[in-house]
Formats: sequence, structure tokens, C-alpha cells
Amino acid sequence: MAGGLLVVLVCVATIAYGAKRIVAEQAAYRGPAAPQCAPSTLNRSSVLPGTSLSVSPLPDSLDSSPHTQISLLGVPPSQLSQIEVNGSLSGKHSGHLIAYSQGDGASFVPSKKFLAGEYVTVTGKIKQAARTSRFVFHFTVSHPDLFPRPKITSNNPAPPSASSEVQSFHSQSQLRPPVVHVTSDTPQSTPGYIFTAPYSGPGQDGPMVFDNSGNLVWFDPLPGGVEATNLQVQTYEGQPVLTWWQGYIPPNGFGEGEEMIYNSSYQQVTRVDAGNGYEADLHDFHLSSNGAALLTVFNPIRCDLTYAGGPRDAAVNDGVFQEIDLKTRMVRREWHSLDHVPLSESHSSPLSSSTTWPFDYFHINSVQQNSAGSTLLSARNTWTLYEINTQTGQTLIKAGSKHGSIKMEKGTATAYQHDAVELPNGTISIFDNGGVPNVHPQSRGIIIALNQQKATDTLLASYEHPRPLSSGSQGNFQILPDGNMFIGWGSEPYVSEFSTTGGLLFDAHLASKEESYRSYRFAWTGTPSYPPSIAASSASSSAPVTVYASWNGATGVASWRLLAGASPSTLSTVASAARSGFETTVSTPGPAAYVAVQALNEAGAVMSTSQTVAG
Repeated sequence: MAGGLLVVLVCVATIAYGAKRIVAEQAAYRGPAAPQCAPSTLNRSSVLPGTSLSVSPLPDSLDSSPHTQISLLGVPPSQLSQIEVNGSLSGKHSGHLIAYSQGDGASFVPSKKFLAGEYVTVTGKIKQAARTSRFVFHFTVSHPDLFPRPKITSNNPAPPSASSEVQSFHSQSQLRPPVVHVTSDTPQSTPGYIFTAPYSGPGQDGPMVFDNSGNLVWFDPLPGGVEATNLQVQTYEGQPVLTWWQGYIPPNGFGEGEEMIYNSSYQQVTRVDAGNGYEADLHDFHLSSNGAALLTVFNPIRCDLTYAGGPRDAAVNDGVFQEIDLKTRMVRREWHSLDHVPLSESHSSPLSSSTTWPFDYFHINSVQQNSAGSTLLSARNTWTLYEINTQTGQTLIKAGSKHGSIKMEKGTATAYQHDAVELPNGTISIFDNGGVPNVHPQSRGIIIALNQQKATDTLLASYEHPRPLSSGSQGNFQILPDGNMFIGWGSEPYVSEFSTTGGLLFDAHLASKEESYRSYRFAWTGTPSYPPSIAASSASSSAPVTVYASWNGATGVASWRLLAGASPSTLSTVASAARSGFETTVSTPGPAAYVAVQALNEAGAVMSTSQTVAG
């Protein structure tokens, strides 16, 4: 399918990029010792004084990319003029403005990259009302940490075909997803399918959909060294789509890849890359109704960590999120943790940090823009939720920080948490890992209420697995449309659904070594663009033919019609069978030279016909 070709192209591009990167690394490490990486004054506004213009890189920041564009957001592009960009080392940068498709700004795209460590000055004019005024701001380009991450040569050794933890199919022999064990299923569970992306265990890795009986619905196997996370259903240009992150996961625990968007026929619609020379991280990705996307980035940069108690020549992982215009692929907005959150708020230690293992002080893992003008962030390694002003980028509230602005009432404190989501009623759902190392006895999904006036945080509900699970990483907590709660347990290979009162409505697990960053439940209708698959076998030329039929990703198949004949042009109906799981078996009443199958919907209409094969 198209995804396989894409993976090949990605891998080829990665190899080419890696060769260039090695050359750059060798040059970079002949340079000076690591510089300072955080500004002296934190939490500055991205809005330029006297204007409504929100800019990135953030004025006076030290962490911008050498490949950065200059984002100017907040006024129609016709009100911007005479943009000039000068680097203290690279000199004047010619370039051009590219307007955002939303009509509220533009990016100045330099014709050449900036140089690490240089001081950049941006000037221009902005027209507001009847007045035109000049603006100016500055930023410093970071020294990217180009030291290679430890590589995993294969994450997906071929399992033995008889493994009890790996599924296999006659009609789709190339698929070997992990087995799903359903241990609890009640009529009260929400209709829909389970969306996950297993990796690191037996079977192949890749985005996967299964039903309440544990039957496979769709699976897209990925080659070794390539992983998928965060498979979910979103809306793109008014249509339901599948989205997921795909790429390489270094042992450091972040992602280097891109966001995939596929339609309900399992055809690639587009893919979304991070801007400004970065690679998209695995942790979060949202499509918005205004034609933009929100994604996370981990930006390792060289940093003198002596002021934080670490080594002088080391690196730090800067937590970044970007808002991308999907039409132009310009960066509308970019936020960096180093500009707003001090290293001292981390529960991780910088002592053993190096250029190979950057200090992962923040670890952004969820970001959500809200219609009221705020953005909610979760950072694993500060144990904190941050509410920031979307326009200015400034932190408004810290819930859980060592120096937080909210009093954490009983049961609300989280540790290494993931997936903070503001719900329509203003409360917040969180997957609270609680470890590792263990801070809480087990992981849980919680709902909290923040009272900004009283500066308090109240626990409204908590959901724990009856078999206590402690997820050292990953995980998510989803509120379903009917009010039920769905939890993906991350590094523990479980998915569970609870009633509002805490009753376990559905529970399933994969093999003991499997992991899935997030798991969800969604309604979904899939009709593949490719035909059904078929395999046939017979004990002898005079014996009936056993036929195996499947259609990877199809959700509307109710039954299968078996066609057989003496030649491919003389096939006729000889049998039928109700759909039974992912692969259905049906036999001819007698010998047959050729066979094919037709997928039928509930009304008995033909959805698609397989190729004809020898019986």
C-alpha cells in the first residue's frame, strides 16, 4: 500500500540526512564550549510593545533554530512592510513574505540559514489603524546538539510463526500483529473501535485498529527502526481522517519523524512536518478547524549547565510546540520551554547530562489550544500543567510545579503525568503515571477542577485498574461522547473503559512486552481503496477448495460471497458465509479451478471483489 512506499522514501531520506549530519557534527565539535541557553529574563511576551504583532523567535531568546523563519502573527500581511533581517555573523538576509492562509499574518522566509551563536536583528513596519510604526526585535541562534543519538538497528525481529502472541492470516501473510486478549466486555461499553500503535513486543509494530472482541480491523506494519504513535480519528477539511506520528524513537524518549494523515480509504492525504528545520516529535498532534495543526518538537541544544548544577559542556532538551499553517506549511507560532520555565523546576537531574544524553528537564507531552485564548501544556519531568496565554506565550498558571501558583488539594498532585485535556465544562482530564520512580502506588486517570480565583485544584474523579498498573511512561485518558472513560495505559499493554462511577466496562491487553504510547476508542467507517485479499488451498485436484477472505481496514463487511468456476471468466456463486473476525473461511462444495470472493454489506450489496486465484 501507499504507506509502504512512503516508509521506504522516509528511510532513504533519513540515510542521506544522516550522512550530512555526521559531517556537520564533526565541524560543530571543533567549536567552542557550550553557551548559555536560557535568557536572563524568563516568560517574556511574544507580542511586540505597542502592536498586536506576536512574533517568533521570541524577542531576546537564545534557542532559535539556524533554519528559523520569522513568524509575524496578528495583522493582515498587507499591513507589514520593509522587513529586514540581519545576522551579526551572516549579514543581511534577503527573503520573502509568505502569507498565512488564515489571513492574519505572514512568515519572512530567509534565503539562507543563520549561523549558530549569532545575534539576529529584525526590523519592519506595521500599519495599525491610520498609523504606521516601526518595530524591532532581536534573538540569538542556538548551537544545535548534533551529537548522534544511540541507534537501534532493529526493533522488530521476525517472531516465530507459531507464537501464541502473534496473529497470522492465510489471506494476508504479510501481517503479523500482536494478539489482543479481551478479558472484560459489557453491553455498557461505548460503540466504536480501539485505536492503538503497538511496538517493542512480539509481532510487527505499526498503527492498529481492533474491535471489542479483539478482532483485527486494520493494521499497517512498519519496517524495523520505524515506529508509530498516537493513532486517532480527527477531522481534516471536513472529513474524518486517521492521523498518527511515524518515525524514529531514540532511547532518549522523544520522536524524530512526521505526522501522517490518511482518509477513510486508507490513502495518504498528506503528511505534516515540523517547521524551522526541526523534526516532529511523537507526543501530540492536533488538527484545528482554521486549517492549522499543532505539534510538539524536542529541540536538543548545546548548553552550559553549570548554573543548574550540571556539566559545562552538555546539552538540554528544549520543549517546543508549533502551530503550522497546513496550506502554506509556514510556522504561525512557536513556543519554547527554555524561554518560560526555569531548569530548576525539573524533577530530573542534570548531573549526568551530556551531548549524547541531553538534560531532559521539561519533556512536553501534550498541548491543547482552547477557544478562550489559552493553551494547556503538560510537562512530564516538571510534574506540572501550564496554562499559557496563546497570543503572548506567557505562563499564566502552574499546577503542580515546585513553584506553582495553584494549591494542590488532596489527590490532585501528579507525577510524570501525560495527556492533559481541558474538557468542554472547563475541568481537566489527566493520565497520572505516578512513576517511575514510583511516587504513587499505581497509575490512574483523574479529572480535576482548577479554581483560578481561589488558586486551588480539586480532585473530582479518579480511575484505577482493578489489577494495579504502574505505567512508567506514556498513557492517555479519553472522555467518550457518552461520558464513559477510556484509558490507554502506555508502557503497560492494557486498554480499559470505565463508567462514570468507576465500573470496569471493557478491558483488553496485548503481549506483556508490548507498549503503545496512547490508545483511544472512536467511531470509524473504513472502506479501503484496494480490493479484498484471498488465499485458497485444496488437498487435491478433486477435493473442495478452502478459501480465506479478508479486507484490511473494511468496517462495513457483513458477509462474503464465494465465486468459483472452470476459468476466470466463468465464475459463479457457489457459497457464502457471514463475516467472522478479520479473516473468514469458506469452502467450495466441490473442486474448483479458480475462485474469487466478494465483500457484501448488510444490505447484500457488493462492496468489492478480490482478484481471481487458482483453486
